Parts: sequence; C-alpha cells; structure tokens
Amino acid sequence: MLGAIVYLIRGAGVGFVLAREGGLSFIDPTELPPHLRFALKLGRMLERPGLGAGAGPLQRALTRLGPSYVKFGQFLATRPDIVGMNAALDLEKLQDRVPPFPQEQAIRVVEAAFGKPVRELFLSFSEPVAAASIAQVHKAHILDANGVERVLAVKIMRPGVRERFQRDLQVMRFMARVVHALSPKAERLRPRDVVEILARSVMMEMDFRLEAAAMSELAQNTKDDADFRVPKPEWELTARDVLSSEWIEGIRLNDRAAIVAAGHDPKALGLAVIQSFLRQAIRDGFFHADMHPGNLFVDASGTLVAVDFGIMGRLGIMERRFLAEILLGFILRDYKRVAQVHFEAGYVPAHHSVEDFAQAIRAIGEPIHQRRADEISMAKVLTLLFDITALFDMSTRTELVMLQKTMVVVEGVSRSLDPQLDMWTGAEPVVRSWIARNLGPLGRIEGAGRAALTLSDVVTDLPDLAQRLRRILVRLDESGTGDRKALESIARKERRRALWSTAALWAIAVGALVMAFR
Repeated sequence: MLGAIVYLIRGAGVGFVLAREGGLSFIDPTELPPHLRFALKLGRMLERPGLGAGAGPLQRALTRLGPSYVKFGQFLATRPDIVGMNAALDLEKLQDRVPPFPQEQAIRVVEAAFGKPVRELFLSFSEPVAAASIAQVHKAHILDANGVERVLAVKIMRPGVRERFQRDLQVMRFMARVVHALSPKAERLRPRDVVEILARSVMMEMDFRLEAAAMSELAQNTKDDADFRVPKPEWELTARDVLSSEWIEGIRLNDRAAIVAAGHDPKALGLAVIQSFLRQAIRDGFFHADMHPGNLFVDASGTLVAVDFGIMGRLGIMERRFLAEILLGFILRDYKRVAQVHFEAGYVPAHHSVEDFAQAIRAIGEPIHQRRADEISMAKVLTLLFDITALFDMSTRTELVMLQKTMVVVEGVSRSLDPQLDMWTGAEPVVRSWIARNLGPLGRIEGAGRAALTLSDVVTDLPDLAQRLRRILVRLDESGTGDRKALESIARKERRRALWSTAALWAIAVGALVMAFR
C-alpha cells in the first residue's frame, strides 16, 4: 500500500509536468471514453501559455522529467502505433544530451572495471567528447600487439544511472497499469508490455558487453557488404561499464554540404542507407534500430559507417518473409497477396474478410504509385497503416512496429541526401534477392530439411510428452475444487486492482490541479 502511494505521488508529478508542457495535446479525445475525456480536459487546463515556439511539447516535458524519461521518449519514438505519428516525429527530435560528468569519475569507472590505472591501459585518455543520459565518450590511444598505435572511442557508463532508472521504471509500470485499467481498448497496444520491453532494452543497453556483442554480430553479418561497415569492438578493453571500439573518422550524414565538398556522391549514399537497412532486416533478421543521422557517418573511402548499437531489432524467419512479401506486394500492386500474407501470419483475426482487408491495403498502396517518389511520405503511409490495423483488430507486433518506424527514419536520412530517391525502387533488388533465395526452389528444399529435423525431434520426445500430459491430467482431476477457488481469488484481486487504478488516475488529475493553483 505504501509503495502504491509513493508511485501515485510520483505519477502525479509526471502527469503535472506533461500537462504543463503541453504533452497531452497529442491525445485524441474522440478515442477516449467520457470519464477520460473529462480528465484530459482538466489536464489541458494546466498548459502554460505560449508553448508554440521552440522544442515540441513532449520534448520539453520529458527533458524536464530527467534522463530515464528522455530514454523512454526515444523508445516511444519507435512506437507510433501507441503515441501517434505526430507525437513520434516530435519525440524523434528528442536530444539525449546532458553535461558530461567529471573526468575524475570517468577514470575511476575505468580503473574499477579493469583493476588497473588508466595510464597502464591507454597511451592517452581525453576529456569527454560527447555526453548523453546513460554514458559519455572519450578518445583514447593504445598500442596493439604489433606495436601500431590505434585510436579508440571509449564509452563510459554514467555513475548512478542504473539506480535512477529502476526508480523511474516502477512509476512507469504503475502508470501503465492505470492506463490498462481505465481504458481496456488500450490493451491492443499493450502498454504494460511496452514498459517491460523498454526495461529490457535499457538494461541491456546499460551492459556494454552486450552492445559490443551486437556490434560484433552486425559486423559479421555485413562483412561482405561493400557499401556498409561497423567499427570493431576492442574486447580486452570492454566491460559492463566501459565499451572500447574503433574510432570513426568521417562526416555525419546530416552534413550534406561537407559530404559534397569531400567528393562523395549523396545519391549513392542515400541508396546505400536504404539498402543496408533492408539487407540487415530481411537478409540477416538483425538490424540497427536507431539509424538517425547522428549515428551514421561516411568515411574517407565513401563507405557508410554506423555507430551506437544500444537499440537493435531482431526478426524471425516468419517476420522476414512477412516483410519481404509485403514490400514486394506493394511494389507489384498485388494487394490481395499483401492481405493474404497478413492472414497467413495470423496478424488479422479470421473473422475478417481477406477481400475487405485487401481493399483497405489498396487505399495505402495506390496513392504511392500515383505520385512522384519525392512526394511519397512513409510517415503518412504508416499513419494510414496503423489506422487500418485498428479497424481490423490487429494486435500490435512490437518487432514489426520498431521496424516500420526505423524505415521512416531511414527514409528521412536517405531523402536528405537525395530528395528524389524512390524508396520502392531502391528496395526492390534486396527484396527480390531474398525471395528468390528463400522462397525459390533452394529455399524450399532447405525449409523442408528444417521441418524434417523438427518433426524428428517431436517424434523422439513423444513418450516423454505423453507421460507429462498424463501426470498433469491426474493432478487437475485431483485438485479441481482447489483450482476453482484459486481462480475466484485471482478474479477478486483483479477487481480490487482495477478499482485502485481508477482511483489513482483521478487522484493524479486532482493532485495536478492542486499543484497548478498553488
């Protein structure tokens, strides 16, 4: 009970800051039940006047709330299905920049990680060159085993950041439960799952050994790609709180003038961004999910180089097939096939009609083909797609939404280099190559081989499975009465939780009003 009160007070503070900075303006009241429309109206009364200038409202609010909420906002920027496309675009500009922590603290973190003085680890170790909410980066020099001097980027964890994130995460979990209790329709968007995915993502991001592993895996996947590369991690100088990797000298992709001045071809780079991302997603099933211009460079040879591997996406073979067939269906204007793929994957409930869904998909695809490449906005396409998914009761697939949002970012980066870029034409060779390899004769033979191995494993396990099933049935038969009582107890607890969550939202609204008029 005491914990719930603490989370309620903290949640009220979060709601107040969101309201004051205009963060509630993105919520569409027509989608809310009457009691939430009234709560939203009360919240909008708290907005400060003159919020139109400068940063967007969500940027301002989350920056005020602190590093954990900045990270949460960056994660929500990949989930336009939850916050809406306009809010996602606002959050996309959220800057994760904070003042660096002192050099002495950074040195203590490094020395604690490796048990040696910094002077024994590096020839030189610079002041911080960049700082964010979770870590900051230093430039260092080492001598390798051959006596050759090399330059490293050394990323160091900000002291105390894990503890603060855990505290803020409890408030986020509480607020997700409140949203679920007050708006059952929101369960389609899985707000509680979103918070848990954020928790796993950030906790993995806070272990730099895992980021180094992601860097290494992506480097291995793309080692034969002529137009894309990944810096190499320095494993001997990497620990949970320290990540050392190759220093990248290059031009950021948001500096088009410098790219042209250096003699690089912006159009070729724009195409490389699109095709590199699609190769990662479709061919490898493992993609960089934070490909904004600050994380992409072009080196002296004209090769695209990615950095910062804290946010990665992963797709299984079925999701990759789903993506490839949908992209090819849009390219060929085969909307019925696009619809059938959704039904085959189980993404659209069976009570809907394939033909009706194909008609809705046509509403997305035809405007694409009737406009010039530079007139097509993937952001608008995805907004319409999310509207259609709601209309056809499609449950959110987190990995696909992250992929879709990354496509919007990638498209924006590519268009900044080549405003006339046709994303669909650029995508077609990658998509066709994957389909020919995986859905053609060779792919079908390999698929049949995998299926045969799976079937043989199942047959081998049948006796053990039968014994387990028999034991379970016996236990169920013996404890039928106890199970009913347990289910009734769970139902009572859920009703009490819903009641408390309803009271919590109203307490947040009233508390915010009281604080506003002090």
